[in-house]
Amino acid sequence: MELKNTALHAQHLELGGKMVPFAGFSMPVQYTLGALKEYHCVRAEDSCGIFDISHMGQVRVTGPDALAFLQFFSTNDVSQLKDGQVQYAALLDENAGFIDDITVYRINATHYYLCINAANTDKDVAHLQEHAQAFNVTVIDESPQTALLALQGATAQALLQAICQENLADIAYYRFAEVSLLGQKALISRTGYTGEDGFELYLPNQDAAAVWSNLVTAGAIPIGLAARDMLRTEMGYALYGHEIHADITPVEAGLMWICKLDKGNFMGRDALITRKENGKQWQKVALKLEGRGIPREHYAVFANDEQVGEVTSGLFSPLAGGGVALAYVKPEQADAVLNIDIRGRKIPTTRTKTPFVRSCVKK
Repeated sequence: MELKNTALHAQHLELGGKMVPFAGFSMPVQYTLGALKEYHCVRAEDSCGIFDISHMGQVRVTGPDALAFLQFFSTNDVSQLKDGQVQYAALLDENAGFIDDITVYRINATHYYLCINAANTDKDVAHLQEHAQAFNVTVIDESPQTALLALQGATAQALLQAICQENLADIAYYRFAEVSLLGQKALISRTGYTGEDGFELYLPNQDAAAVWSNLVTAGAIPIGLAARDMLRTEMGYALYGHEIHADITPVEAGLMWICKLDKGNFMGRDALITRKENGKQWQKVALKLEGRGIPREHYAVFANDEQVGEVTSGLFSPLAGGGVALAYVKPEQADAVLNIDIRGRKIPTTRTKTPFVRSCVKK
């Protein structure tokens, strides 16, 4: 299958981006600085990074039944949103497995905007559009014409304010506003996937290059997929295909906090209640290596000589000072001494909590 390009493909090549296939797109895994230096640019106190995440999906939901529609398909309580507020939620199947995790933006009572995972865009859109027929709503996939940038790090607000007419200090965490960037309309939310303060910028494809180039010239460091994954893993954020997928429910994933069982019926609710009552099938744990090594996805986790699970995400964390991992293990072994098999060596671990490092989001 031919890979898609984002609206910034030419800019990535010009900056020396190493392009790789990702979720059907040609995306930069890193630039000439390398992933580790890119990571430090986002975590530093005097810089910020800019990410092209236009591969993500964007869906607009409008109509008189928009709230009722999203209440049924989202696990969270969409009725609690106010205009200009963002909410993290999940789409579940009838067995309570994850179809996706999403963010929901309330523009007004009959107008919402969804951000969905890149690899799931076609599946999610088909799922929503199929069921929309029972509601008085319109579900439009705006992904092909929309660019999405993330500006993350300590200097993000200062750099973005220089090209934004509105006062960015007025946008609180998990809030958004429709603003003017370089004279063109954009939607900006104070959200991100890094644990740093920053913004996500939704804008038409034709405006992306000007905004990107302006911010890079002003000092934002281009960041690729590799550093982005390092940053999100340090925060313990779930990634579809890793910590969440169709065989995992919010009970196992530790995401029951985005599932409001008392709001009324929603897809997967009955199965979710049953799983909660019967007990989780897997326990998600956060582990830090006591010895040297880098834990990677699918590495086996052992209790004594018994394999009791596997790593879903792992890396060497510069700030944590060692290898850290998210893993699923058998619930009865969750409190045991756990080792991760790294190339035939069983490295002892210590149970810890996420985030593995400090978070700088302004909640």
